[in-house]
Amino acid sequence: MLYAIVGEDVPNSLQQRLAARPAHLARLTELEAAGRMLLAGPFPAIDSADPGPAGFSGSLIVAEFDSLAAAQAWADADPYVAAGVYGRVTVRPFKQVLPGS
Repeated sequence: MLYAIVGEDVPNSLQQRLAARPAHLARLTELEAAGRMLLAGPFPAIDSADPGPAGFSGSLIVAEFDSLAAAQAWADADPYVAAGVYGRVTVRPFKQVLPGS
């Protein structure tokens, strides 16, 4: 089943985010290589694809996991959690309707 993982950045976390980004992307790349990734990306803090020093307010990951518990465990182990980038992470089941698969 698909799960939506929403990480919410703490204020002024851009430097921690940048430092932890390689490890964060490595985990996402593993999901993608396994064919389990639907989409992933950050929420710019301002209305711009490149928010510069404004940074990001969080991230969205939609990926396939065996269970909600497995998705939560994966999210809890994210490098952004360990680095203090995310102040809160929410994991919810997700049903894709469009585009059709």
